[in-house]
Amino acid sequence: MTTPAPAPFGTRLRAAMDARGPLCVGIDPHPSLLADWGLGDDVAGLERFTRTVVDALAGRVAVLKPQSAFFERFGSRGIAVLERAVADARAAGALVLMDAKRGDIGSTMAAYASAYLDPAGPLFSDAVTVSPYLGFGSLRPALDAARAAGAGVFALALTSNPEGAEVQHAVRPDGTTVAASVLTALKAENAAEAAEGRLGSYGAVVGATLGGTAHRLGADLAIDGPLLAPGIGAQGATPADLPAVFGAAVRNVVPSVSRGVLRHGPDAASLVAAASRMADEVRAVAE
Repeated sequence: MTTPAPAPFGTRLRAAMDARGPLCVGIDPHPSLLADWGLGDDVAGLERFTRTVVDALAGRVAVLKPQSAFFERFGSRGIAVLERAVADARAAGALVLMDAKRGDIGSTMAAYASAYLDPAGPLFSDAVTVSPYLGFGSLRPALDAARAAGAGVFALALTSNPEGAEVQHAVRPDGTTVAASVLTALKAENAAEAAEGRLGSYGAVVGATLGGTAHRLGADLAIDGPLLAPGIGAQGATPADLPAVFGAAVRNVVPSVSRGVLRHGPDAASLVAAASRMADEVRAVAE
């Protein structure tokens, strides 16, 4: 019997946002957060923190986004915690966006794609963040792997860190900015799904703190795919800022919050309440 093709990530993301609210909660076990929760900065603390977040939120929020680096720093035991978190979150109905920001060329990029986008792999996620700054074409192995698996990719486009402007705001020989070229390339990847009236599976990372930067740079955010928007909460942005940043594309925005929700732990009910409040605030400005 032939296995049916998986539903594309963009379709599943739209359904999850409609059902659970447009929100992505980061799983970022900073040493300071572990301490705030009364946990040690060790594998036991990492596991307790991660399991608490997954158990509280995976059945309620649209997307959970583990930051791979905070697990990698504990070596193989940290990766084992991450593997379980991915599996448990997906089993509870959340989409998992692996925040790995990988970027390389050729066989190395293909290996990264296999790590996160091969359904047979222990870290298989619904989507992964990638860096296009070795050239957008260097992402081809990840784009193709995502398409085959019904998964998604989020490419860094206009990030909120000040250093990002050195590359992202740079002007190419054709007069367009680097950020604009990344967004244009993502829109092309989404063309087939958009033609069928569906949200594309290839998204961009655009900081929620950027105000009208995209407009000033001539960067069109209407890529027919999702827009991951970090910066809500601790970095200073609020849901009310989203329309000014994203304009007509605001309905495709997936705001990402980590400390703004996680600081309410370790009490599970408090985590749920914080996530629900944030999702309601975002829904109010996106409708």
